[in-house]
Amino acid sequence: MNKKVSIIGSGFSSLAASCYLAKAGYDVTVYEKNSTVGGRARQYKNEGFTFDIGPTWYWMPDVFERFFADFGKKPSDYYHLKKLDPAYQVYFDIEDTITIPGNLEAIYQIFEEEEVGSSKHLKKFLDTAKGNYKVAVENLVYQPGVSPFELVNYDTIIRLNQVFNNIRNQVRKNIKSPKLIKILEFPVLFLGAKPQTTPGLYNFMNSADFGLGTWHPEGGMYKVVDAMVTLANSLGVNFITNAVVQEITTDSLGNASGLIVNNETVASDIVLSGADYHHTETLLPQYLRQYSEKFWSKKTFAPSSLLFYVGFDKKLDNIEHHTLFFDTDFDVHAESIYDTPSWPKDPLFYASFPSKTDDSFAPINKEAATFLIPLAPGIEDTPVLREKYFNIIINRLEKLTNQKVKDFIIFKQSYCVNDFITDYNSYKGNAYGLANTLLQTAFLRPKIKSKKVKNLFFTGQLTVPGPGVPPSLISGKIAADLIIKNQ
Repeated sequence: MNKKVSIIGSGFSSLAASCYLAKAGYDVTVYEKNSTVGGRARQYKNEGFTFDIGPTWYWMPDVFERFFADFGKKPSDYYHLKKLDPAYQVYFDIEDTITIPGNLEAIYQIFEEEEVGSSKHLKKFLDTAKGNYKVAVENLVYQPGVSPFELVNYDTIIRLNQVFNNIRNQVRKNIKSPKLIKILEFPVLFLGAKPQTTPGLYNFMNSADFGLGTWHPEGGMYKVVDAMVTLANSLGVNFITNAVVQEITTDSLGNASGLIVNNETVASDIVLSGADYHHTETLLPQYLRQYSEKFWSKKTFAPSSLLFYVGFDKKLDNIEHHTLFFDTDFDVHAESIYDTPSWPKDPLFYASFPSKTDDSFAPINKEAATFLIPLAPGIEDTPVLREKYFNIIINRLEKLTNQKVKDFIIFKQSYCVNDFITDYNSYKGNAYGLANTLLQTAFLRPKIKSKKVKNLFFTGQLTVPGPGVPPSLISGKIAADLIIKNQ
């Protein structure tokens, strides 16, 4: 009889793990508390508009290819990818923008036009980043985070100076233009940390940005969820939605024995949680939890977010599919996230206009937009504050892009700290998990295998390798491999 695996949550890491475990012969059931699968990558639809609630960037396409290849498939078997060119646009002030092209040679030219000599430094920086990307993907990110010796090999040893250096120092060593600096430092936001606290080795994200490019799955990121669910179903995975997990049960020997779901006991040989790590441990008695409240309170979390999903009754001008508004001070905004948790006075923000690329996101001659302001997790979240900040960014959008948009808003839907807590049981309402700082990297992150409960495992953005969609796919594989190895 095949061993039964119960998986809590249906985000990317859970979906990936479910596929690997089913392929290995396990009887897998995924329990999702919400009405649809996908975790943070769900969809919202309204009046003919479609929005990806969570991730909107498709980076590191090779990780997706590797995942599907493990099952004899390709992403193109499930969805069609379009490489964005331009990749994204950055606003620094009115009529002061830099648009990042979809190919490297054109990017070098853009840098050189902004700062003479910078393209030479960029090439050197990206050569290092490309090497780091190769090392990260081949030697580091697929490691289970069990031992520091996972990091010990020739490639990592010769890069030790980058481990103890940081992204900010690397970027600013030779590049002087504030605009180019912001462009090179922004990819670490995907790692949930400040450039001055992110190890230099993580400049591989710049290789993902400029080298591998920015892509769009036609129909949105939810098409990737659909693809993984289709694959999982073909492997025999069972999905149950509207399933609230109330407890992880254990036997007299301290082994995970199953779940209590919607007041019913579900027997299981193995429990894997892709839900919030902190929340998952609250489903256990205190003495079986690995990490205390004090432990979690001292960790550096990636930001939460204030998001708005907006339908416009016209096509917007002077914007690209991905548009970054960096017309205020990033360091001041970052202080409000990491140093003195509070609402930022002059927030940076990001906007996605997927209907600029993909007609399926909005009715004809209309525009779908997602706006995101990074925020400190755990801060006050009220309707009044949400409305205040919506007006701030819409006023900025009108000013910077030189157009009127307020009068063309058909509807808006907000999503913030309280929603992350309600929908995902997210610790303090964080959106991205634990930041990838030096002391929260690899084996220093919360463990995938419980040290106190046999046959209890964890996956997702609070464990290895970290936040983001590609790391979540990898985390699911790592967790599945550990489960298989430990049987």
